[in-house]
Amino acid sequence: MSLTSKLSEGLAARQVARPVPLRETVYEAILELIITGELKPGQHLVEKELAEALGVSRQPVREALQWLKKDEWVDLRPGYGAFVHNPTVEEADQLLGVRTLLEAESARLAALNSTKEGVAELKRIYKSGLAALKADDVDAVVAANAELHATITEMSGNKVLNELAAQINRRVRWYHTPVAKTRGKKAWDEHSALIDAIAKKDADTAARLMREHTEHTRQSYHEQSSEG
Repeated sequence: MSLTSKLSEGLAARQVARPVPLRETVYEAILELIITGELKPGQHLVEKELAEALGVSRQPVREALQWLKKDEWVDLRPGYGAFVHNPTVEEADQLLGVRTLLEAESARLAALNSTKEGVAELKRIYKSGLAALKADDVDAVVAANAELHATITEMSGNKVLNELAAQINRRVRWYHTPVAKTRGKKAWDEHSALIDAIAKKDADTAARLMREHTEHTRQSYHEQSSEG
């Protein structure tokens, strides 16, 4: 092999990471505003206003909105513009139903594979969630809830399950934000019982508790939506 070929191979393995395109950064920024509820379902998204708020030109905002439409976070209506997607009852029910299946299996496997370190981490997150609840910090409660569930999925040791759960995690956060206050301490009491089952390696109980827990969240979401 020639020196040039060797250099080419070596450089190919050490390619400099390219900066993240601005449209991706804008995409993430708008998506976070949607998930946290700062941008409400059905809200009109004005390119000029978003560009000014984010300190960018309108072009990356326009591109980001196209991506958000593709991922069903935004609806583009010809002649009217972009609007935050307003999920139907059926959409929410389907996603939260799939979440129940994935998370129940995650809890079962997490119990079988539980370690002292893993359980300690769950207890740490649980305490941070209770503190956020006491402080009436809904965003922090939702973040702690997402972290707890993600940690349980990681503890399952199933990479495919972890990837599938990660795909729906953001949308679950979106649905969970409106009901976080309604569920309140009851949700965290359920978390406590779930952590105990995982610590005891009681796989069947962990799966049952997770199934009941996620179903309670689904019911609360539907109740909240019907009231709205």
